[in-house]
Amino acid sequence: MPNLRRVTDVVFAIAVTAAWISASACGAAASADIQRYEPDWTSLDARPLPAWYDQAKFGVFIHWGVYSVPAFGSEWFWMNWRGKVRIVGRKGANYVNFMTKNYKPGFTYQEFGPQFTAEFFDPMQWASIIKDSGAKYVVLTTKHHEGYTLWPSKKSFGWNSVDVGPHRDLVGDLSRAIRSLNKTRFGVYHSLYEWFNPLWLQDKQSNLTTNTFVTEKVLPELYELVNHYKPEIIWSDGEWEAPDTYWDSLNFLAWLYNDSPVKDTIVVNDRWGGDTLCKHGGFMTCADRYQPGKVISRKWENAMTIDKYSWGYRRNARALDVFSIQNLITQLVETVSFGGNLLLNISPTSDGMIPPLHEERLLQIGQWLSVNGESIFNTNPWLTCQNDTQHPHLWYTRGKNTSTIYSIVLQWPDSNLLNSACLDKLNIESIVMLDTQSKLKWSQKAEGGLLIKLDDKSKTKTDWGWALRVTLNI
Repeated sequence: MPNLRRVTDVVFAIAVTAAWISASACGAAASADIQRYEPDWTSLDARPLPAWYDQAKFGVFIHWGVYSVPAFGSEWFWMNWRGKVRIVGRKGANYVNFMTKNYKPGFTYQEFGPQFTAEFFDPMQWASIIKDSGAKYVVLTTKHHEGYTLWPSKKSFGWNSVDVGPHRDLVGDLSRAIRSLNKTRFGVYHSLYEWFNPLWLQDKQSNLTTNTFVTEKVLPELYELVNHYKPEIIWSDGEWEAPDTYWDSLNFLAWLYNDSPVKDTIVVNDRWGGDTLCKHGGFMTCADRYQPGKVISRKWENAMTIDKYSWGYRRNARALDVFSIQNLITQLVETVSFGGNLLLNISPTSDGMIPPLHEERLLQIGQWLSVNGESIFNTNPWLTCQNDTQHPHLWYTRGKNTSTIYSIVLQWPDSNLLNSACLDKLNIESIVMLDTQSKLKWSQKAEGGLLIKLDDKSKTKTDWGWALRVTLNI
């Protein structure tokens, strides 16, 4: 991760500041603004992002579906096993060998469906874990590229969670639990395309001169999800093989922003056509595990997964395959310092359990945020400095009050003495460590920089990172 030095380009700083002010102010404007949005990107991109999303900073992603049954390789199991364009080499052969070794000849992917039982799925337990993680929103994969829906979609007869597998509405169960237990926002992931849907293959064969798949399957599903479950995020995916005109994304988004039951609070990403990624939509994802390493003018999200190698559950995952809590806290702090949100994925089992290491990581993040969350939630990037120029493990955010700067140190300094180049020559009123709530002493160094005397580490309640509230005299 490259260090971002002090911003010297005043024009850039002004532009970015204006963008953040606009994003922060939109909460009140959203309900009062009677503007109707047209089905074109100029109009849709002008819609202010609802303020709650920027303030939230941290969410939980959940990849759960029939791919959780074989739980081998990744959530792309079916395509990697049966697709015409499989992963080449030894890795691709592994899928075929796995099926040959463990399943009868002629076994089909659909036969995994009844084994997706979710018998241990307790939505209130999941909601409680997510609440304790400190996450402010959750995004559930309601349909991945396999086409199986976690709700009784009228357009997915015989391939949904009520007809096959658990025989329950998983989207409904989890959304009700999330909303009943806390104020966490509920969102849905939805894949536009489906690998082997005959209607999609038919449209592809026609070089996308027809869009039967969209009119008969994709759009009806999206309207079902919005009207019935009222999500506050639509995390679209599977867009890359066709332009937005094929998916009819513009008309859907215009309806979503103008007339849907969630028009004032809904947030969407940038995956609405092969030509929209990192260009159009609500917040930018640009790529999985996106980390621009700098402040950008658009709100963005870093969607990453606790398992280093898969979004879906893997039965053969080892402890070393799971990111450490230190790494995850670092990802959260860096992402927020550069103005992004972190959407962290967990991978439940086919019987409905969150893997213990995944649960542990969420609870550890929650423990850290319960002490240091003030430096994360409802903050903005500090445009002067995001990563210290002398201390690479020292990061900064700015409070809602411009007189407040947060310094977050991710590695405890030697002799309890913290050097900061970015805080040099500022008119500081006080420095408080959030963990101990004690006021710290500081001094200007003759050679430049600020020297802060931290409490003894034994007095702190948390590990992995420590936030300081720096109050300025302005």
